[in-house]
Amino acid sequence: MARLYGQYLWHLSEDIWTSPGYRVLDGVEETLRRLIAAGVILGVVSGAMEGAARTKMEPGKLGRYFVFGAYGSDSPDRTEVTRLAIAKAARLQCRDLGKQDVYVVGDTPHDIEAAHAAGATAIGVASGHYHAGELRAAAPDHVLRSLADPFPGLS
Repeated sequence: MARLYGQYLWHLSEDIWTSPGYRVLDGVEETLRRLIAAGVILGVVSGAMEGAARTKMEPGKLGRYFVFGAYGSDSPDRTEVTRLAIAKAARLQCRDLGKQDVYVVGDTPHDIEAAHAAGATAIGVASGHYHAGELRAAAPDHVLRSLADPFPGLS
């Protein structure tokens, strides 16, 4: 199985690096830099296997911003993956984290539902398949049209 997964990652990496559709979304790097400058510790929550999730960030050099993560390889349940990431963040902070301490940014209603179920602040970003109205229907705490919009809590 490890060999097959390795071959999958190699092909995934090749596809991502050569894909004409791959792009870093507007505002992503600036927002990540501003969050780090504000002292935020960034983590990744992904339903993909860890290797695949990290591979997807390589062409945009985005992985360097994220200290930790939780992935589909940790659990098939999106809410559980989110809770695992929050637990890792709490260990890094050496304290319990409340809703006001944890922002989960996602582009699907499922991401918003998982954030709420895990006790986090949910921020919907209409940068994927869902528009702002569809994300609002999932009742996030904040909705952004893109990460170029002002990020909640950052001045």
